[in-house]
Amino acid sequence: MKIVILGSGNVATLLGASLSKAGYNIIQVWSRNLEHAKALANLLHAQFTDDIDQMVDSADLYILSVNDDALPSIISKMKPVNGTVVHTSGSTSMDIFQDKFSHYGVFYPFQTLSAEKEIDFKKIPILLEGSDSKSISALKSVAKSLSDNVQECDSDRRQILHIAAIFACNFTNYFYTISQKLLEENGLAFDLVRPLILETALKVQEILPDRAQTGPAVRNDLSIINSHLKQLEGKPELSAIYRLLSDQIIKFSKKHS
Repeated sequence: MKIVILGSGNVATLLGASLSKAGYNIIQVWSRNLEHAKALANLLHAQFTDDIDQMVDSADLYILSVNDDALPSIISKMKPVNGTVVHTSGSTSMDIFQDKFSHYGVFYPFQTLSAEKEIDFKKIPILLEGSDSKSISALKSVAKSLSDNVQECDSDRRQILHIAAIFACNFTNYFYTISQKLLEENGLAFDLVRPLILETALKVQEILPDRAQTGPAVRNDLSIINSHLKQLEGKPELSAIYRLLSDQIIKFSKKHS
């Protein structure tokens, strides 16, 4: 199978490397940034270009790993191809392809990816959607060669999954950042909370998160909550976040107690 990758960021880099390692022939990398295209292409032993008109039109699979906002513009500039065209977005419908290509779909690795950190795709769920039986069959074959967890998931459910991921990953990491800054401002090291973060992450591998909740809000300990809010009086944004989340946890705990 011949594959063209459009994009050169985190997903394109790690997915491209995993596909190459699995024996697929990455024949070309396109990126709006020529140096980025060249760097990834050198890694994958492929051709490279920053000119969408020079995109190879004889590949079996075209993978668009670009920002969601860039998808419409790139798709509109692509030439017609007979191969299957997919994006790797968690929040964009596959219908974005329907007026342009005959075979299309979604190839969504459900994981936070950073090019600097090597990752084992075998452990990553890959969510698929295809416009027709030919497309979904081809995508399943590729996905199963990379991952032990391959599932079909339509655009509506994938959107919910993506929202859930934002809460579970992106927002959580921002809270780590808040914690880091609070500690640094008071001469304390972030290393102090790393064991706490790890224990919480490990715990929800064993039990569901609603059973793992701890802290003053789940106990409805208003004296501690008010004490914390007093300490945050000089940080109105953090105080608002703390109050909102504490209120939500209290309401949830009362409803499900």
